[in-house]
Amino acid sequence: MLFNSIEFAVFLIVVFLLYWFVFNRGLRRRNLFVIAVSYLFYGWWDWRFLLLIAFTSLCSYGSGIAIGKALDKDGRVRARWFCGLNIGVNLAILCLFKYYNFFMTEFASRFMDGDASGLLVKLILPVGISFYTFQALSYSIDVYRRKLAPATDITSFFAYIAFFPQLVAGPIERATNLLPQFYRLHKFDYEGAVDGMRRILWGLFKKVVVADSCAWMVNVIFADYETLPGSTLLIGALLFAFQIYGDFSGYSDIAIGTARLFGFQLMQNFRNPYFSRDIGEFWRRWHISLNTWFRDYVYIPLGGSRVGRHKVIRNTFVIFLLSGLWHGASWTFLVWGGYHALLFVPLIVTKRNRRYTDTVAADRRFPSFREMRGMAVTFCLVVVGWIFFRAETISGALTYLRRIFSLSLFDKPVGYGREHDLWVTLAWIVVMLAVEWIQRRRDHGMAIGFIRQAWLRWAVYYAIIISLFFGEGVETFIYFQF
Repeated sequence: MLFNSIEFAVFLIVVFLLYWFVFNRGLRRRNLFVIAVSYLFYGWWDWRFLLLIAFTSLCSYGSGIAIGKALDKDGRVRARWFCGLNIGVNLAILCLFKYYNFFMTEFASRFMDGDASGLLVKLILPVGISFYTFQALSYSIDVYRRKLAPATDITSFFAYIAFFPQLVAGPIERATNLLPQFYRLHKFDYEGAVDGMRRILWGLFKKVVVADSCAWMVNVIFADYETLPGSTLLIGALLFAFQIYGDFSGYSDIAIGTARLFGFQLMQNFRNPYFSRDIGEFWRRWHISLNTWFRDYVYIPLGGSRVGRHKVIRNTFVIFLLSGLWHGASWTFLVWGGYHALLFVPLIVTKRNRRYTDTVAADRRFPSFREMRGMAVTFCLVVVGWIFFRAETISGALTYLRRIFSLSLFDKPVGYGREHDLWVTLAWIVVMLAVEWIQRRRDHGMAIGFIRQAWLRWAVYYAIIISLFFGEGVETFIYFQF
């Protein structure tokens, strides 16, 4: 069930009405309802996925209780064993579904003359498995670290793991933030719900109007990169940068806005990353929930920035390579992660990796020349990385880059007879960037409650709604494959 589908619109309306007007008394009853509708939402793709998420939830719930009892008896070794067991089980499931065939294929190519037919298994990759697995792992680790008391109410815990707005593509919530919200009976917050609807509308604009409008040309260009001129390939790379941003940040906005309709606060996942002045700032603004997860559960336990410079660089490579692997079983994702780690090294060596922690041009209407230069350079570096992310093979990505940096860069771009559509898409991108620049100090582009004139607010709403009809059709979300 896609956020940008009629089915989800009907589903959301029905769930909203039942949640507030039927299941409005009794916390356990309401959480059971959340579990039921979340499982319906997830099972819409394939009912077999439900067995996996239920098993993950049960293992993590049981491990939390076991860890808590062991810690109460000063059995830290036993607690560590229970925590490690749950981590091992969940990672084993993730690796089986996501990485097993990849590693078996690589093994066969090196030691079995490339014949991996006897080693491979036919498995469907469950939607969003990386997201809810990491969410489950954070719970066990936080209980072990005594940051959170073990959940004793199984309905609250199952609702936390399966909460449908952020189930399949994040944000990857921490148990310390989201789980306690299932311990209380929420009361309807009108202002929160209105802001949630605004955020859903802005997320749909970024997904349906911007990302999906970019998708048609991106797909064609990356499928035919070996014959196209560098000018066309450059357009394809730029469009993919805005496609993946509009697609993923749009999903996050819809998820956060939907959660607000039910009284829940999810963490911010994007903060205008393409306005970043260096690569360090970019990664503090892109997919925040995943990056902070790796920081708290991998980078800091390895020593973080408190160790020598060489180890800091090592730790940086570890988290970026893991981030690449998290995205998929492909060498292109590993190269993408390694590429960004390399971009980080100069910042670490010069101790400037946290130079920009404020909002660009926070007290000014326009950025300075130095800020514009930093944003342009950072964006170009990120676009190069996106080519590896989008390409099927490393050699394909290198060929793509080589053709961009050739004399064909000055050839007339191939428009496939849809030059008008391309110009319209570029116009939508400009609109998105302009709105987010104006709203860069706020949580999302449609945070326009400060506009006192009701007619002006509604004019903006209707303009966004009308723009949705200019989309290219219902496209799945890119991050569903992760």
